[in-house]
Amino acid sequence: MGKHSTKKGRAVKKNKQAKLEEPDELTRAPHSFVIHKGEVGQYVQDLTKDFRRLMEPFTASSLKVRKKNVVKDFVSVAGLLHVSHLVMFTKTDNNAYMRIARLPRGPTLTFKVHSYSLARDVLSLLKKQFVATKHFKHSPLVILNSFSGEGAHIKLMASMFQNMFPAINLAKINLDTVCRSVLFNYNQETKMIDLRHYAIRVVPVGLSKGIKKIVQSKVPNLSKFNDVSEYITKAELLSDSEAEDDPKSHVTLPQKLSSRGNMESSQSAIRLSELGPRMSLQLIKIESGLMEGDVMFHELVTKTQEEIKIINKRKEEKRKLKEQRKRIQEQNKQKKEAEKEELKNKSLEGMKKKQLIDENKKILERVGVEDGDNDEDWYRKEVGEEPDEGLFTQNNNSGRGVKRRKSFTEMKELKKRKLNNGGEKKNSRDDYSRNNRNTNSKFGNSSRDDYSRNNRNSNSKFGNNKNDHKKFKHGDGKFNANRNGMGRNRKNLGSKVTRGRRHV
Repeated sequence: MGKHSTKKGRAVKKNKQAKLEEPDELTRAPHSFVIHKGEVGQYVQDLTKDFRRLMEPFTASSLKVRKKNVVKDFVSVAGLLHVSHLVMFTKTDNNAYMRIARLPRGPTLTFKVHSYSLARDVLSLLKKQFVATKHFKHSPLVILNSFSGEGAHIKLMASMFQNMFPAINLAKINLDTVCRSVLFNYNQETKMIDLRHYAIRVVPVGLSKGIKKIVQSKVPNLSKFNDVSEYITKAELLSDSEAEDDPKSHVTLPQKLSSRGNMESSQSAIRLSELGPRMSLQLIKIESGLMEGDVMFHELVTKTQEEIKIINKRKEEKRKLKEQRKRIQEQNKQKKEAEKEELKNKSLEGMKKKQLIDENKKILERVGVEDGDNDEDWYRKEVGEEPDEGLFTQNNNSGRGVKRRKSFTEMKELKKRKLNNGGEKKNSRDDYSRNNRNTNSKFGNSSRDDYSRNNRNSNSKFGNNKNDHKKFKHGDGKFNANRNGMGRNRKNLGSKVTRGRRHV
């Protein structure tokens, strides 16, 4: 039999992307996550979507963020997806903020968004709107203006903006892929950064407006002309675009472009159409870590060296305390694991011991049922020798081997018997008085002698009544049981007696 090969499903066979691996140029290119955090409102959410479109194609365009997601969730998957930057939009009561962080360890730049315009608002202001279809398949061209000032924060800011987009190799670049541009303009006086997003178009120069339409395969309207020559030579149809008026926009093409009329080594003009969004930013803070760490730069707060030392000292103490708590927690965890393991071993030993005892009991019970002998007789029969003295002391005392467990009925009867015995002990004094007292009544064998048996000596001629031993509550206006004393409502007895009844 040959090697067994796993069968692949029809969907896996038809999936071309599963067989292909991404080239190094794509994996090394900087990728980004663009998200918003907290309650930001509908406009900031739309700004987040427009910024994702600006960062295409190396960004997660359809990324869905939940409320319970935190920054660590995005950092954990960043390495697998080759994500290098995180752009996060937040909003307070006063302004919106944008944070740009380098994954996975920082630094983090915090910008204050003074003003912004969405892409739909920018397009609505254009007189002639430009429809970009294939422009977002390639990364934009980054243009940094006036970032050459002094200060480490300016250099760090410029490098962060530049590294968010893939680098361009001038020797191998294809001009057809350069379809968009992103402009970052820094004003050193106001310290504001203006962000603009444009679409790039290349138009041939030196052609009239009618000829351009014919070259670009557009059918002109000739209803107002008698001849085609009038359409071409008429002065009103000459191009009056700003590209032809400004000679600085004219370039010589080193390559042939896919658009009509743009041949190699020919003169063409570059036109820009704004796509949006627009943003006016100000750098507020630079942190060394990912959304945390030492503050390397702050626009609004300045601290002295002494304050910085105190802050660093507090951070060091906090770090040491955190390490100490972590170490103690680890020790407690190991201790609990050891106790748990020890308890488990003891439990297993107890279970084995109990199992062994139960097996021995079953063997002894089976032997006792079969032979009917005690342990000494069984030892003599099996071993053939006399047992040592004291070997079966416990069994010899019982004489019956293993003690049989009582049933529920037997236990209930035994409990009832004990309770009855306790009642007899409780009334032992009355028993003593019954057995050891000598009464003078001539009716000692009658049931009427209960009065004398209960330690009462009375010479009344009515002592033979069987109802005399009943007790009544004191003070209820009836006959009192204390015959020798006088009750509160005691009345004199009459002399008439009929069959043991008293008449007053």
